[in-house]
Amino acid sequence: QLELVESGGGLVQPGGSLRLSCAASEFTLDNFSIGWFRQAPGKEREGVSCISSSDGRTYYADSVKGRFTISRDNAKNTVYLQMNSLKPEDTAVYYCAADIWAKYGSTWHTDRQYDYWGQGTQVTVSS
Repeated sequence: QLELVESGGGLVQPGGSLRLSCAASEFTLDNFSIGWFRQAPGKEREGVSCISSSDGRTYYADSVKGRFTISRDNAKNTVYLQMNSLKPEDTAVYYCAADIWAKYGSTWHTDRQYDYWGQGTQVTVSS
């Protein structure tokens, strides 16, 4: 069973930055597509970004393009989500998710495409 652990959330002022981490101990994350999702109070969970297992292609929601960057560090078996220029509307619980299959533009943002999920980390953007 793949277990994912997110970290790096917290309270940040608008315009600030955070880097979220998604780590696993028993499986090599490079073999998985990794997605980042978020869920704000009263809203549905939405896809934020994904890095595909097949070719490392990356995908972003329109709302975060140019501000967020997803990347892998295979030596640390960790996937990161660098979040810059944060806005109050980025406030949510952020989850990382993994799936063995490659992801494409039409599928990466659908949460049912992922089999493994972390517990989430809270990100609050407020002054």
